[in-house]
Amino acid sequence: MIRSSLRISALALAVALGGSAAWAQSAAPAVPEAARAHPELWPRAASPAAMTDSRTEAFVAGLMARMTLEEKVGQLIQADISTITPDDMLTYPLGSILAGGSSGPWGDDKASADRWLALARAFREANARRGGTVIPLIYGIDAVHGHNNIPGATLFPHNIGLGAARDPDLIRRIGEATALEVAATGADWTFGPTLAVPRDDRWGRAYEGYAEDPEVQRSYAGPMTLGLQGELSADRPLAPGRIAGSAKHFLADGGTFEGVDQGDFRGTEQALVDTHLGGYVQAIDAGVLSIMASFSGWNGVKHSGNPTLLIDVLRGPLGFDGFVVSDWNAHGQLPGCSNESCALAINAGIDMLMAPDSWKPLYASTLAQARSGEIPAARLDEAVRRILIAKVKTGLFETARPYEGRFEVLASPEHRALAREAVRKSLVLLKNENSVLPIRAGARVLVAGAAADDIGQAAGGWTLSWQGTGNTNADFPQGQSIRAGLEAAVREAGGTASFAADGAFGEKPDVAIVVFGETPYAEFQGDLDNLDFAPGEPLEMLRRFKAAGIPTVAVFLSGRPMWTNPEINASDAFVAAWLPGAEGGGIADVLIGDGEGRPRHDFTGRLSFSWPGDAAGAPLNRGDPGYDPQFAYGYGLSYSAPAPVGMLSEESGVSGEASNIDRYFVDGRFVAPWGLVLRDAGGELRLGGEARGESPRRGVTAAPADGEAQETARALTFANGGGEAAITGPVVDLGRQTNGELTIAFRYRVDARPTASVALVLGGGRVDLTPVFAAAPMGEWRTATVRLSCLRDAGADVGALDQPWGLATRGAFAVTVEAIRLQPNSGDTACPASGAGAGGK
Repeated sequence: MIRSSLRISALALAVALGGSAAWAQSAAPAVPEAARAHPELWPRAASPAAMTDSRTEAFVAGLMARMTLEEKVGQLIQADISTITPDDMLTYPLGSILAGGSSGPWGDDKASADRWLALARAFREANARRGGTVIPLIYGIDAVHGHNNIPGATLFPHNIGLGAARDPDLIRRIGEATALEVAATGADWTFGPTLAVPRDDRWGRAYEGYAEDPEVQRSYAGPMTLGLQGELSADRPLAPGRIAGSAKHFLADGGTFEGVDQGDFRGTEQALVDTHLGGYVQAIDAGVLSIMASFSGWNGVKHSGNPTLLIDVLRGPLGFDGFVVSDWNAHGQLPGCSNESCALAINAGIDMLMAPDSWKPLYASTLAQARSGEIPAARLDEAVRRILIAKVKTGLFETARPYEGRFEVLASPEHRALAREAVRKSLVLLKNENSVLPIRAGARVLVAGAAADDIGQAAGGWTLSWQGTGNTNADFPQGQSIRAGLEAAVREAGGTASFAADGAFGEKPDVAIVVFGETPYAEFQGDLDNLDFAPGEPLEMLRRFKAAGIPTVAVFLSGRPMWTNPEINASDAFVAAWLPGAEGGGIADVLIGDGEGRPRHDFTGRLSFSWPGDAAGAPLNRGDPGYDPQFAYGYGLSYSAPAPVGMLSEESGVSGEASNIDRYFVDGRFVAPWGLVLRDAGGELRLGGEARGESPRRGVTAAPADGEAQETARALTFANGGGEAAITGPVVDLGRQTNGELTIAFRYRVDARPTASVALVLGGGRVDLTPVFAAAPMGEWRTATVRLSCLRDAGADVGALDQPWGLATRGAFAVTVEAIRLQPNSGDTACPASGAGAGGK
């Protein structure tokens, strides 16, 4: 009864805000009790009074009095630059554009800074020419570890590394530098800070969170918001060189069941408050101008359709006066909605719909819903008012943009020095036996591992492209690889340094530094089933050095803690370097001593995520019952405070062979331990867990492509005599699955007809799929299914298989594939030779 009497409802809040009681009562969607928030349980926060000062309110009221319904609806729609042109603005009065992770000016995601600025200006100029009540666009971009979309901009470590630094002032300064570089290229809004509290490290976005414990988010949210925006003022907009922020992703995006991206938080409301509210109170108090709602849900209800969170809580005790934007087509995941139509999301409290590729039909349907009253006029006005207030505060109605075009701020010496400082402070020393670190002056150093000379791998996802794949060092003209930084520091200390990706050497080195780790990924593709860093060449290299009596330092690049006990055991020193970005010298600053062999900088980083003692990957967080990590939250050695680390257990707790024998390419990633190999007459190219780039010498190439979701597929192009694209991994026994008549299934889209026969290759077995691909409608997604027994009968050794899928041809062919896995035979799958069963659905 007390809870009932105190609860602030959407209806009461609408009245308090001057809205219509009728719209809240009739339009706000109902929410089941399991996902219903109770505002009295939540802490208090408030946007600064300067956000809604009387002068701004009066200005906005005057604008809205002149706006047509079409213009108001347009403010609620955001389009991606890959699907909208400046000329479209002459017809559609949209309120916002964004540059998504793989979008760039006129299709070039590696465009130069001046091209990015030219695009921003083209959109603004077209918008101004449309006529009517001209409202400036707000242009958003994911500048999540610096201005990471622009070649030549400063790249900072990802948030997981910054969390290890435990330095709020560093965060504020990074926000200021990022804002300057974004402003220079014409954007005015970043989708950050990310305030997720990742509780399951298998989640592919774990590196976007500062820590598993919300204490770090609480200490960082305010400084980052103030770094980006500065303090709000009642009498002027944001200062020049500042940009609007967007705290994301509200709420519990880091708490989904089993770490599944866009999944469901299954827990209590109190856990939402205690853990996943994280730094939102501090961001709101600091004046963040927008908040992005999460794809994820709570107890079965997606947040984008939950008014008890978006209205009752966010507009109630949390006191947020900015606007709420949804994530990439998230509205289409709501019941009864599609990407092209969703009144429910707006009525639930979403003010701006991110509709990257569906903006045109969504604008039309939203306009129709506003005309019919399905979206009440008061709700529409409420959303428009919030968006316009944020635009005023961002300074979009001002003509002066003093930092625009000042490209000298991109990777300026000051910003690069700041990034290097951030790298130093983010490093966590897990082991340092026999004081192998710091490396003494005059040492003969071998730098090994391909990752040492790969800035793209050190930078990780959300770097120039969404997944961060396909980048080379040439794409980072401002950057310094880890190799280059180490070599420079060793020479400066009077030593010699050499590099060998494979660890080969002539003269025996005094010490070897091996750099290795995860290859780039972002959301969705980055989800894992376990945390086993699968043994491979890095481990063998470390063991070879150990056997040769060479002291070895391991520098591990990763977006999360991973089970690396064998690698730690094989190393004398082990450094968790996370995803440091483009300033490799920051690692050398700490590893390489001065001319006297003394530390130039000590290790100060401390784990903000618990390091696992096995590879199973079950949630492991400070305070959990039975908490027993390999290295606890807050752990980190230093030169001034050393400690021994004994031999660690090498029992992983998972079986690589027993795990993932039925899923190979899912959600846009190759599921460990499987990877993609491209073969042709010119040799073999191993691409690892993600296909990254192309080689013109090859007869087959692979590139990320959109399938059921963004970049969940791979486009395979066979040319120059063809070749083979195959998924390979450890030897597994699929005899039981074959006897059970399981099928190998995959979705495909024919992009260019085959000029020669195309075979499905599984181990030593081959079946002809030419009729299937030849008959498939061009550009239409279909599913191919072939029984394992068909391939067994065609020669596949299903009892000892290391290649569960492949396509091979000697001609030209283009096909996009996704969702490659084993699945049950539904009864209609025969062998292709019988004329049935391979595709067509």
